[in-house]
Amino acid sequence: MLKKIKNLLHFFYAWYGAFKYKYPSEELLVIGITGTTGKSSVIHFLRQVLEQAGYIVGSLSTVDFYVAGEEKLNDQKMTMLGKMQIQKYLRVMLDKKCDIAIVETTSEGRLQHRHQYINYDIIVLTNFYPEHIESHGSFENYKQAKLDIFKYVSNCKVKRQGKVAIVNGQSEYADEFLQFPFVQKLKFKVAEVKANKEGLSFSLAGVNYWAPLYGEHNAENLAAVVTIVKSLKVSEEKIKQAFKNLLSAPGRIEFISEAVKHGFQVIVDYAFEPVALQKLYEVVALIKPSGRIIHVCGSTGGGRDKVRRRTIGQLVGERANIFMVTDEDPYEENPQEIIKTVSKAAQEAGKKLGVDLFEILDRKEAINKAIALAKTGDLVLVTGKGSEQAMCVKSGMIAWDDRQIVRESLKNKKITH
Repeated sequence: MLKKIKNLLHFFYAWYGAFKYKYPSEELLVIGITGTTGKSSVIHFLRQVLEQAGYIVGSLSTVDFYVAGEEKLNDQKMTMLGKMQIQKYLRVMLDKKCDIAIVETTSEGRLQHRHQYINYDIIVLTNFYPEHIESHGSFENYKQAKLDIFKYVSNCKVKRQGKVAIVNGQSEYADEFLQFPFVQKLKFKVAEVKANKEGLSFSLAGVNYWAPLYGEHNAENLAAVVTIVKSLKVSEEKIKQAFKNLLSAPGRIEFISEAVKHGFQVIVDYAFEPVALQKLYEVVALIKPSGRIIHVCGSTGGGRDKVRRRTIGQLVGERANIFMVTDEDPYEENPQEIIKTVSKAAQEAGKKLGVDLFEILDRKEAINKAIALAKTGDLVLVTGKGSEQAMCVKSGMIAWDDRQIVRESLKNKKITH
């Protein structure tokens, strides 16, 4: 009963926000990005390509809130904003003369009606696989939430063009997402993906592309971008030229440059679930550090996919030379219990507690220890939060930034070579 009341309240906020801010999405071209992973990266790359093509763009994502060239890192610990904030931002975008609004659209947001009263023009599925299961109750519930988003967009009032659905053709569920009555139904499938230290190349529909980015997984993200901008009639030449200038999103395979003078490397990355961590280690294989891999991470609380904790522990336990298991958004759960679960799996993978495995509750202390241990040729990975500006604990939210803590630690480390 309480849940139903809360859902009604969310629906009311969605309606009232649209009413209060005079239905701004009716006057913008709105692109929704959904999927299991890659949403924020697609938005970050798409925004850059659209701007280089001459559009004025606004976007809302896990990484940042962006309006016509002005960026504010997301400090809400929330991807789809609630209580009328999305509509407020859409109104600001319109007032700032934006042509296009890009909105990261989540299954959790759908459950709380945060997509309601946003008139989307294009909806994109980056990829789709089992995740967030405990949050939704089952994989079928999770899939249905995503499908509901596509169905909603297909029924949105037509503005300047018919509704467009774009999906990752590599997903076994692609056709399910294209079952609704869209004017355009587009699939993208990457091929010939090659990654090296210089960048990433791939082909899409027989056309070759290159970008100065790490990570083979970004080929799918860029393929989504190509498909979106082509649906907007952006030329091949402009897309290829824009790709040459692409920058990674904050906290997405972000190299901390201050580590260079110490002779080692540090990467801060958002990867918080096994598939993303696996992809990060593919980047590590490209970098080929001459020294050790020192990895700092934990697993998220709040009932989020508890089975993932053991998988993370095993994966990092096998891949890293030294593993600092630490706190990572415990929400109302006991963080020490989460750490113990991850640690136990790492021990089963061969790590020895107190030797190459450390349980450190204080995340700042764990980062400091990793930096202190790092020597010439080593690679330090700090994953799970990326550029997030807050950590969720039992008492609420506390200000946080892994990158800032890494930089402070590097500043205090003596140069030994």
